[in-house]
Amino acid sequence: MTKTIAVIGALDTKGQEFAFVKDEVERRGHHALVIDIGVIGDPDFKPDIPADRVAEAGGTGLNELRDKADRGHSIDVMSKGIVKVVKELYDQDKIEGLISMGGSAGTSVGTAAMRALPLGIPKVMVSTIASGDTKPYVGTRDVVMFPSVVDVAGVNRISGRIYASAVGALIGMVETPVAEIEEKPLLAASMFGNTTPVVNRCRETMEKHGYEVLIFHAVGNMETLEQLVKENYIAGVLDITTTEWADEIAGGALSAGTGRLDVVAERGVPQVVAPGCLDMVNFWAKETVPDKYDGRLFNEWAPNVTLMRTNEDENEEMGRVLAQKANRSKGPVAFFLPLKGVSMLDAPGKDFWWPEANRALFDSIKKHLEPHISVYELDNNINDDEFADAVTEKMLEFLLR
Repeated sequence: MTKTIAVIGALDTKGQEFAFVKDEVERRGHHALVIDIGVIGDPDFKPDIPADRVAEAGGTGLNELRDKADRGHSIDVMSKGIVKVVKELYDQDKIEGLISMGGSAGTSVGTAAMRALPLGIPKVMVSTIASGDTKPYVGTRDVVMFPSVVDVAGVNRISGRIYASAVGALIGMVETPVAEIEEKPLLAASMFGNTTPVVNRCRETMEKHGYEVLIFHAVGNMETLEQLVKENYIAGVLDITTTEWADEIAGGALSAGTGRLDVVAERGVPQVVAPGCLDMVNFWAKETVPDKYDGRLFNEWAPNVTLMRTNEDENEEMGRVLAQKANRSKGPVAFFLPLKGVSMLDAPGKDFWWPEANRALFDSIKKHLEPHISVYELDNNINDDEFADAVTEKMLEFLLR
């Protein structure tokens, strides 16, 4: 069945390249709907949607953008405009996939369109910056960043192969049927290497009760979980691994920012919270650890990962923050505190076992929590089966109210 693929590009400066992509899409039996985002001059060939329409959707006329000649302003306007244009096309069932190409400017505009569409809609961005930090461009969406290898400038033996492969990847996605998967209520769980056993057992238990559990690696990118909460996909959150707050407090490499825990609370989604891996701050190789931490307790978890044990002061601060975040929750929330350690490393006889530091964390949580929020202190390590079973029992209670 013929699919319609949106081809988004600056036809004034990269017309030859996008003509090639358009021909490749059509050669493969599909329809290319070309959207021009070029601001500098006239397009090399006629698009289906001209640049002036995109500019107007972004709030500024194309001629005004040309007169002003402000690159940053033009990118901002065309990004806003392409979002509106693409969402309208998608809402009218006129496109079933997107492809774009470019350098930093083209990537900014192209991925703005891609991030505006739901998960599951095929999105491929051929970019000169795909080998760098792509988080600002991908965000929480399933955008495939395809390295251009050479600049998106002309069609030659190298670039032509790249462009054709990118088109092939997108067409493979739009042509691939999704297998029938039973829709079940979705739960989200946060996990780290040091809390894998507890989260796996929670997942298995909740699946037996008819839920599907999405597991998110707590490495500073919990925006995806929060976006799914905002879009009403998630029925409950097993926030067992709140470790990113250790990095936020102590300047580690995997902070999720000061907004961590806010979205779930604001949306009133039921949550069970545990202090998983709050015993550790993440740094990269040992030489990246700030000098101010000389003399602290470390564990070299991997060649490029160094863990630092949190101390009593840091734990007291984290306990206050977690409690204050939970106090704002509009839905049911409960805390579970494992008295025999918050990770694999924090257990009797292990490297990070420090009961006094844990007690500072637990006491701070209890001190700052509102009285209506339940706290359960269990004589277990966080990875014990009994701890996992208590967590899932409480989540089921919340969900079945």
